[in-house]
Amino acid sequence: MTKEKKAETVDEKTEAVVEEQTSGPMEAANKTIQTHTLSAMGIGLVPIPLVDLLGITGVQINLIRKLAGIYEVPYTNDRIKNVLTPLVGGAFPVVSATTMISLFKAIPIIGQTTGALAVSMTSGAVTYAVGKVFLQHFASGGTFLTFDPDKVRDYYESMVKEGRKTASNLNAGK
Repeated sequence: MTKEKKAETVDEKTEAVVEEQTSGPMEAANKTIQTHTLSAMGIGLVPIPLVDLLGITGVQINLIRKLAGIYEVPYTNDRIKNVLTPLVGGAFPVVSATTMISLFKAIPIIGQTTGALAVSMTSGAVTYAVGKVFLQHFASGGTFLTFDPDKVRDYYESMVKEGRKTASNLNAGK
């Protein structure tokens, strides 16, 4: 084998290893986001007002913890809460609408059904967006200390829109 052929073989192997390393965490992270999106949607169906929101917050905290683990970012639960609150809370219309819809579940039958479906889809979209924001942040080498919710606000809002489509597709079994 000539030096050029050996060099090509080494380059091809290096590219394959780099591709495997970069697609591995990304693939695991996207699967984690999908799983947690489905979990949030399921918890959104809980008929008890505000209990659903506590459960959804727990799912989002766990999602960020799992993503941090995939990207080997050190974390504590307090740090996760400290970055999640301004990100999700900063999108006030989404949060206040979800809270109001959750409270709508207090109205027997029609409120419970409508509220459960609406909270389910909204919580799926928001959880998806949270996951995508932290996936992007951790994949680019970010940590909890370097996370700035204001800098990712536009991306978060676009991911909520994408998350609505994703939640709808997941709900339809696609």
